[in-house]
Amino acid sequence: MPNAYEELDRAAANFVPLSPLSFIERSAKVYPNRLAVIHGERRYTWAETYARSRQLADALVKRGISKGDTVAIMGANTPETYEAHFGVPMTGAVLNTLNIRLDAETIAFILDHGEAKVLLTDREFSPTVKEALEQCNATPIVIDIDDELANGGELLGEMDYEAFISGGSAEFDWSLPEDEWQAISLNYTSGTTGNPKGVVYHHRGAYLNAIGNVMAWNMSQHPVYLWTLPMFHCNGWCFAWTIAAHAGTNVCLRNVHAKGIFDAIADHKIDHFCGAPIVLGMIVNAPEEEQKPFDYTIHVMTAGAPPPAAILQSMSDAGFDVTHAYGLTETYGPATVCAWQDEWDNLPATDQAAMKSRQGVNYVVLDQLNIIDPETMEPVPADGETMGEVMFRGNNVMKGYLKNPEATEESLSGGWFHSGDLGVMHPDGYIQLKDRSKDIIISGGENISSIEVENALYQHPGVLAAAVVAKDDEKWGETPCAFIELKPDAGEVTEQEIIEFARDNLAHFKCPRHVVFGELPKTSTGKIQKFVLRERANT
Repeated sequence: MPNAYEELDRAAANFVPLSPLSFIERSAKVYPNRLAVIHGERRYTWAETYARSRQLADALVKRGISKGDTVAIMGANTPETYEAHFGVPMTGAVLNTLNIRLDAETIAFILDHGEAKVLLTDREFSPTVKEALEQCNATPIVIDIDDELANGGELLGEMDYEAFISGGSAEFDWSLPEDEWQAISLNYTSGTTGNPKGVVYHHRGAYLNAIGNVMAWNMSQHPVYLWTLPMFHCNGWCFAWTIAAHAGTNVCLRNVHAKGIFDAIADHKIDHFCGAPIVLGMIVNAPEEEQKPFDYTIHVMTAGAPPPAAILQSMSDAGFDVTHAYGLTETYGPATVCAWQDEWDNLPATDQAAMKSRQGVNYVVLDQLNIIDPETMEPVPADGETMGEVMFRGNNVMKGYLKNPEATEESLSGGWFHSGDLGVMHPDGYIQLKDRSKDIIISGGENISSIEVENALYQHPGVLAAAVVAKDDEKWGETPCAFIELKPDAGEVTEQEIIEFARDNLAHFKCPRHVVFGELPKTSTGKIQKFVLRERANT
């Protein structure tokens, strides 16, 4: 006997594919004259940003771009990069935002692997792009972004971006994808060993994670958002689409430094920005002459390696309310959040910072988050001590890796996305990272969390940044080696002082036996490159 409920079918009136492209259309209609983008002296309203995005889409279509093609952009945080997040997928094509700090060889690999048909490229990055184009087999149409704030460089393409979109119509007739599973963007992993993997996002996941950002951060309508986070990094953690959903203002920051952040706060009354923990350290350690006062709360979302509790406390003291999130390229950026509990307000400040440094619980739009034993695929006890692998399940997990079915199958095996991060589940259901599986230090059979050691070292008043890696040891197998970047005003700090400080704050077997001082190597998103440090420690 047929079920009456199943006789009700989908129709155009009751089912529409989810896509973040709907956000910009709505903001342009509802708030056409509201400021959407600020960059230097340039200002664009939502109506203008929507029109420019449609011009870009039409110009691309006129050059043969269609569904499933790849359009790459080597861009800074500028209006052009923002517009590409809408204009490219309006054509059905896939946006590939390139990491501007990669070398020419890697860029060449990405252009070939992604089969880029068009490359939008900022003139400042022309030395790398020129070399990459000479190395790769791909022959994309090259369009220059001739940004007035670019630091030098040459024009490589057949025309600049403004000339290119001037050939497109602001009334370009676009539509939502027929299938929300359709690819919207291509983001390459860092590729610290071997070639990077191409992570493919779909329209549904991008839509949901953009909404998830609003909910996780309790964002009010019309945020004034500062682009300290690179737009190329997981599509700016999906905030390129989030800000359109909430009709906010995108304040572009081409070069991220403390002075630029404080200047933007003073000039535009910034109320939200994102950044890796290294950006937080930059702010709290800014010279007094670069700081500018503000009399309201600024909301900051940080993700990546767990931020040291000492930095979280310093940010709070300075008037920044930090929300700690966590995720990976494969989860559209942040997919968990350390959701605040009211009772934590009564904890001492240091304990509040320690609670905030946990990675927390799943985004509302993420179906499942757990700490699982990768061998048995069973959840570990929620005791805050038993380590397992952080695993995700939900709509904001990638489609897979482009042209890499083996890696896709492995990473999504058992019905979960395997992050490669190790953590514990606390009794209250909040997760806490302990390390990357490759970063755990095994000394004399004991597991040492490099993150735990780093958190202790950050409490030393002279430490600006700390990273701890395994150093080969004949007796113990491995021992901790600490790389320390000192504050400019730290004075003389010795290896023995750091080791003794660690011994005062940690079990002795966890303490570094070697300390190396100097600037730490970092990625363009502010992550410390531990693979470089591991090589240094063992050569």
